[in-house]
Amino acid sequence: MAVSVNLAKALDKEFEDKPLKDILDASPAALAGITDAKAAALKELLGIKTIRDLGSNKFFAVAGVLVALEGKAG
Repeated sequence: MAVSVNLAKALDKEFEDKPLKDILDASPAALAGITDAKAAALKELLGIKTIRDLGSNKFFAVAGVLVALEGKAG
């Protein structure tokens, strides 16, 4: 099954038409709104060098689950 996702607003222009592997291997600065300075801070503080690292980081994963749970709590 083919899946199509429009990431134009989530990525810098130069990455909009790149293959997923290239996007995941890119610096977090390839994400719209993350500057080179912010990407450097992620690398220095958390060892995050790529978008793949960012997406698989245990701290961000736990935070995402907690946010999702908030909507289910009650």
